[in-house]
Amino acid sequence: MRIGVIGDTHGDVASIRQAVALAAEQIGTIDRWLHTGDFCQDAQYLSAVSGVPTIAVAGNCDGRTAAKPDEFVELAGLNLWLTHGHHQGVKQGLKELEAWACRYEADAVIFGHTHQPFAETQSGILYFNPGSAAMPRRGKSRTFGVIEIVEHPRKIIPRIISIP
Repeated sequence: MRIGVIGDTHGDVASIRQAVALAAEQIGTIDRWLHTGDFCQDAQYLSAVSGVPTIAVAGNCDGRTAAKPDEFVELAGLNLWLTHGHHQGVKQGLKELEAWACRYEADAVIFGHTHQPFAETQSGILYFNPGSAAMPRRGKSRTFGVIEIVEHPRKIIPRIISIP
């Protein structure tokens, strides 16, 4: 199963189109998209452009929205926690995110907010931030991510993809 991950899009539909096209070109079929918030309404556009179901969470720039701050998704037998990360202070580090990930028994934590890509496994849990498809920080390029869940042996393969 291949899961596209995008976030911090801030209404930049051109970047969303580019990410969908690059995913198709470099990865192939994407089975589901996750949006890490900040303009979570962009998830509707993402779903329409990709033709794939999309799950989104609310970020700190989303104001009043029907989107939840957290989503817990089971895909291919793994528990994924999708959150923007601002409530867990991810700009100051992952300590609080790690504590909650253990409580939630998450196999992977998908988050945003920092506008910087990050992929690291700690204590058997993948922490994955696709960066920002629209507004990268600290000289980074625009990015999105793909997580591939492989069945045998079961593992999660994260990938960050730059948008030229």
